[in-house]
Amino acid sequence: MRKFSLKPLQAAAALALGSTMVLAHAGEVEVLHWWTSGGEAKAVKALASTLQAKGDTWKDFAVAGGGGDSAMTVLKSRVVSGNPPSAAQIKGPSLQDWAKEGVLANLDDVAKADNWDANLPKAISEGLKYKGHYIAAPVNVHRVNWLWVNPEALKKAGAKAPTTWPEFFTTAEALKKAGVIPLAHGGQSWQDFTIFESVTLGVGGADFYKKALVQLDPAALKSAKMKEVLTTFKKVKDYTDKNAPGRDWNLATAMVIRGEAGMQLMGDWAKGEFIAAGKTPGKDFECVAAPGTAKSFTYNVDSFAMFQLKNEANIKAQKNLATALMSPAFQELFNLNKGSIPVRLNMNLDKFDVCAKQSAKDFVDTSKSGTLVPSIAHGMAVSSAAEGAIKDVVSQFWNSDKDTADQTMDKLVSAAKTK
Repeated sequence: MRKFSLKPLQAAAALALGSTMVLAHAGEVEVLHWWTSGGEAKAVKALASTLQAKGDTWKDFAVAGGGGDSAMTVLKSRVVSGNPPSAAQIKGPSLQDWAKEGVLANLDDVAKADNWDANLPKAISEGLKYKGHYIAAPVNVHRVNWLWVNPEALKKAGAKAPTTWPEFFTTAEALKKAGVIPLAHGGQSWQDFTIFESVTLGVGGADFYKKALVQLDPAALKSAKMKEVLTTFKKVKDYTDKNAPGRDWNLATAMVIRGEAGMQLMGDWAKGEFIAAGKTPGKDFECVAAPGTAKSFTYNVDSFAMFQLKNEANIKAQKNLATALMSPAFQELFNLNKGSIPVRLNMNLDKFDVCAKQSAKDFVDTSKSGTLVPSIAHGMAVSSAAEGAIKDVVSQFWNSDKDTADQTMDKLVSAAKTK
């Protein structure tokens, strides 16, 4: 969501308020989200059932497409007309943008009752607060810095799963000689950015990642280390195939599943494709941390912001929703369907697979060591305006044969100033 202000539109909206306001049913909770496929849809139905069991009425407000872009357009229209939904799927710094407009509800009472401060890593809980008060309830954690590997392809090449970038290039070269595409990739800007993020973390480490891609420090963005990151990043492209441009991420995953490609750098939503194809983690495919990032964790957390309401019954239903989202039962059910892991700490993970268990362990370990970092490629680290500008620079560098690392560093510094 780009930076915006609701105030210029509110005067005009007030004139139409009488026609847009609708009397709410007692205990109705209206939820805007873009979870419309497969396991996500199943989880949403389960959440609706949980609320209905408490006597509340669930009003589904699903807006498909665009990773939430379409949903945000609809949401802005609803809020300025004075008729917001009870809750909306919003994440990262965009939560702060909405909170500054004074339209979000305070969830401190729900958070205190369930001890969210203790049940969430501090890095996550702080992102759900505005001026020290909870304004959103989290649902899950996606780990972005994964490398997905086809062990049969590696066996054919006589190679091993890489743990460092030098090892990655050795493995990639072996796969290439064996007639296997080393890295499955979809040449779309967000996928380019996802690789760049993992290379930055793997080459520079968590502290450098924070300075460069979270704090947007000009000195870090134009440094010898960033030049090394960009050089490594561009070298990765040499091991993708000529048909990569425009390819969807799931089609790239399918290449690894079939053994046409040996590896893919992608978040843990890719695991769902392997599972759907009947593949077993740890046997038919391997999940290893992206090269050089085993001690770090780039996170993408989905959350629901709660909007200020006037109807007391609806406010109670809204609080029931926030409570349900963080409940152990829903955390388990939803994340088993989504491929992600529970955001709530100290969960029983017996039903989860080896990749999820490894992810959960690393999530806890990195939250303690200070190496749990927000994903810039997936809306968790900086404003959407800065994110978009930096993503464009990274993708241009990936796709250009002329741009140098030095030129690109200057462009990154400029892009980081985008407000």
